[in-house]
Amino acid sequence: MNLSDQALGAVMLALQKSLLEQTDIVPILKGFEFQEDNGQLVVLNTPVFKVVATTESVDTGEQE
Repeated sequence: MNLSDQALGAVMLALQKSLLEQTDIVPILKGFEFQEDNGQLVVLNTPVFKVVATTESVDTGEQE
C-alpha cells in the first residue's frame, strides 16, 4: 500500500502547520484518519491552518 498524492500533501501540510505554530507534529500525524482507495492511503482529515496577512514597511534605503 502506498500514500496517495493527497496523503503526501496532508503530511506536508502537517509539517507546515507545526512549523508555523511551533508545535509538535506527532499529535497531528497520530490523529490522521485513513481510508484505502485503489491500494493507496487517503487522509480523511487533512490539517488546516490560517495565515493572517500583515503589512510591513520595508526600508529600501532610498530617500524620498
